[in-house]
Amino acid sequence: MDYEIQRCTRRCHATQRELRPGEAYYSVVVVEGSELCRRDYAAEAWEGPPEGAVGWWKAEIPSAKNKKRHWAPNDVMLQFFDELERQEDKQDVRYVLALLLARRRVMRHEDTERDETGREVLVLYCPRRDETYRVPAVVPDDARAAEIQEELAALLK
Repeated sequence: MDYEIQRCTRRCHATQRELRPGEAYYSVVVVEGSELCRRDYAAEAWEGPPEGAVGWWKAEIPSAKNKKRHWAPNDVMLQFFDELERQEDKQDVRYVLALLLARRRVMRHEDTERDETGREVLVLYCPRRDETYRVPAVVPDDARAAEIQEELAALLK
């Protein structure tokens, strides 16, 4: 089942202030009744994800001077995703790439499980390959996330 999540509102949900180009913000997806709703927050108004949040992330309002990234074809990204599975020191990169593939709707988040050590594992389905993947949630800190983003942009553009 695919879900439609609205695009960034460019307005802080807490303060109603308009978010400016280049400004960092947080987004969270919450369940309201039978709907999934997105809420965007200015960084200074962010107090963390609310109880029961489906997901959350940090992003930046694009500025006119920022060029849009042109990513590699989906099949190339999937092949790189497969290669990363065998590289223990790159599991954070694989996790971020999995999130990117889900965002691009190449993969679909099906479930979240726990492995034998209690670590969170994303269960993702790829309709293109008719295959299910289990990706350990190796969440990088902000500095490492920026490094990974640049690494992926350089490799997959």
